Amino acid sequence: MGLKSLQLSLVNLRPWLTLLAVAWLLASLGLGWLVNSLLILFGLLLLAPVVAFFGFRWWLQRNLVTDQCPVCNYEFTGLNNSQLQCPNCGEQLSVQQGHFQRFTPDGTIDVKAIEVPTKSLED
Repeated sequence: MGLKSLQLSLVNLRPWLTLLAVAWLLASLGLGWLVNSLLILFGLLLLAPVVAFFGFRWWLQRNLVTDQCPVCNYEFTGLNNSQLQCPNCGEQLSVQQGHFQRFTPDGTIDVKAIEVPTKSLED
């Protein structure tokens, strides 16, 4: 048992000594920060879809409008501050302040016609 056998035994122990030194260094620094950061990251990954779901529901409640078409009185749903087409009559509509309005280009005058009953000449 000479110097060569001692060198061979130290070469075999080198990975274990390195691992022991790294573990001792991490233990002296404290692993609480690592565990806490992993728990926080895991919690955020679980919490993010729940927050996104309730945020999307809140956005839909504020921006989804159900009203009747002013032309054919067909009731349907659209998004606030957008333009769409009535699925029943095909009229171009804009959604303003929670109600459907006929979409008219600038310079167009929109007139509502009402029916006036008339007397016949025979009366």
